[in-house]
Parts: sequence; C-alpha cells; structure tokens
Amino acid sequence: MHIHEYQAKTLFNQFSIKTPKGVLVSTVEQLSKACSELGGSVWVVKAQVHTGGRGKGGGVILCHSMAEVAHVAEQLLGTQLVTPQTDAKGLPINQLLIEAGQNIERELYLGLLVDRQTQKITVLASTEGGMDIEKVASETPDKIIKFGVDPLGTLSSQDCDSIAQQLNLTDTLAKQFNQTLLSLYEIFTTKDVSLIEINPLIVTAENTLLALDGKIDFDDNALYRHEDILQLRDTSQEDEKEKKASEHQLNYISLDGTIGCMVNGAGLAMATMDLIEHHGGSPANFLDVGGGTTAQRVAKAFELIQTEANVSGILVNIFGGIVRCDLIAQGILQAIEKVGLSLPIVVRLEGTNAAQGLALLSRSKYNIYTEADLTQAAIKIVALSQEQSK
Repeated sequence: MHIHEYQAKTLFNQFSIKTPKGVLVSTVEQLSKACSELGGSVWVVKAQVHTGGRGKGGGVILCHSMAEVAHVAEQLLGTQLVTPQTDAKGLPINQLLIEAGQNIERELYLGLLVDRQTQKITVLASTEGGMDIEKVASETPDKIIKFGVDPLGTLSSQDCDSIAQQLNLTDTLAKQFNQTLLSLYEIFTTKDVSLIEINPLIVTAENTLLALDGKIDFDDNALYRHEDILQLRDTSQEDEKEKKASEHQLNYISLDGTIGCMVNGAGLAMATMDLIEHHGGSPANFLDVGGGTTAQRVAKAFELIQTEANVSGILVNIFGGIVRCDLIAQGILQAIEKVGLSLPIVVRLEGTNAAQGLALLSRSKYNIYTEADLTQAAIKIVALSQEQSK
C-alpha cells in the first residue's frame, strides 16, 4: 500500500526525522493562510499523488509570490497528473502540500528496501540525491552505497557512522544522519514496510538535515496488524478495477493484451502469462483468485476481465489443491451464466477431481474449450483470440 508524501512526513516526524514545515490544502481559498503560516517569500507547491516523477510531470513547482502560488494551485487542483511513472490518464490531484523554500547546500539519497537476492534489509545511500536513483545505479553504480542488515539482527550506530563517513558528512551532520537512518530503520521494521526512501535528503545552509521528500510502501499482507496505517489509504489514487478486486480478495492488474487470464496462485499466473506470450498472444491482465476460490469470487473475476475492452478470449488455469476442481467447474458455469460471457474460454484444470471438472465443462452449453495440458491450453486460447479479433 502506498501513502502520500505528507503522510510519510507525518510518520517521519513521529520518529524524530526532521522535515520542512508544510501545510496541506485542498482548496485555493486555503492558500493565503497556509503561506502566512509558513512565512518567507518562496514556497513549493507539491501535488499529492501516488507516483514518482512528479517534478517531471509538473507536479512540484517553486513559486516566488502569493499570486504565483494561487495560479499554480488553480492549475493543479482537480486535474490529473501524468508523470513518467503513470499511464496516460494520470492520477487525480485532490490535495497540495505547500512548503517554505529551503536553502539547499547538498542533496543526498537515503532509503531501505527488502533485497530478495541477499534476503536482507538493504540500506541504500548516495551523494546523488534528487535524481532518479535507478538511473544513478545503472550509469554510475559506484555512487550507490549498499549495506545489508540481517532481518534477525539490527542496524547499529556504528553502521550508520560508516555510511555517513562514505557520504563525506561532517561530525555535526553525521550525528543527524545517524538519528535519521536509525529512525527510518525503526519505521521499516515496526510498520512492516517494503520500501522507504528520502529523495532528496538535503543539507541546508544552516547545517541541518531535512527530508525534503518521503516515500513509503507498506506490505499489504501485514496491514491487518496496522490499523493506523490502513486508515491512511487513499482509494482515489487506485485503479478502479484493482480496487474492486481487492474488495473480493482478488489480486488484479490491468495490462495491454487481448487474452484475459484467471489463475489461482501468483507463480502459476506468471507462468500462464509467459506461455501466452511465448505462443504469440498477449495477456490482458494479471489475476490471482487465490487458493480458496469460490463461485462468487470466480464470477467477480470474470466480471473484471470482461470490463477490459480489448479482451478477445479468456484462459482459466486452476490448480485444485485446497478446492476440488469439480466445484471450481460448477463455479465457472455459474459465473458465466451470471456475467453473460460470450467470449471464447479455454479452461485448464489440474489437481483434485480435475477429470470430473473438465467433463462437466465439456458437457455445458457454453462456448468453453477444455484442456488438461497448460501448453495446449495456451496455444488454443491464442488461436481463438486471434480468430475472434478478425
């Protein structure tokens, strides 16, 4: 789950990480009071959307007068922000964070993530703050400092001092850096975070470290034990189909292809999508219906797939372990009748009572093709989809 910058900074402050003073506004009428409260003569207007690259998309603008702040706010509020990390539609701007301008001397990068290759919590730091960290890593990897922390261990002050030294920080700044990094680590481990970053972490002319930006992604699977974090969710920033899918315990991501996929298990879903691509097709979605599949969940899955305008065929690939395949087949038939599907459908069932399930589908009155072999199922749906598109 993603949260907004202003929410990340609120959490930072709770853990003693310093941030610029900011005021959140949702209307132009609130701007005058916000700027007066912040003081100064230079302000930064920052669109609050769940995406990176806001500066490149025109969502972070430096203003030198109240009139300019008002003009920028009028241009942004109520519109969609398109960045290099969004689709062509963009994301809605419902709120703006107004911050006072800062006297920036240096820009650093600092973040933590779960490194699945090393199976460690990895600290990333760089002197190249304010830039695309992926670009820095690919073009100048020597400028990325990496430090792995065993998840059963901890991050020490000595570790932080070592990283600060590599960033060429003075003793005064190193002490602030130590506190900042230890606090980030505490947020990461106590709140079940998957990614946390400050980009840039600035050094001001007053010799102070400030988190000028903040990004935090939380592990969805752990939200049940963080009610305070769950309350930060902004559904207006989520894809409508993906939001509906989550309400029915479905994992759904829209893609650009023509073959709808309904699979139980993320790994099996990825393998199914790869096979479709391998045999000349293109998946229209990633959809994991989960292990405890029900007729109601299958119906909702078909409903979501059918909303994709470019879909010309559907491949269902179910491994019946927890749930019997004959019950899955019954659920598929009920779902097709409920949703009113007319697209060609190929169903591959494997596992408990797979033969009975395939037989049940074969005898139905619907446009269903059954296969016991996944490769043959992929070849079949690609052919049917191409024929349907003609």
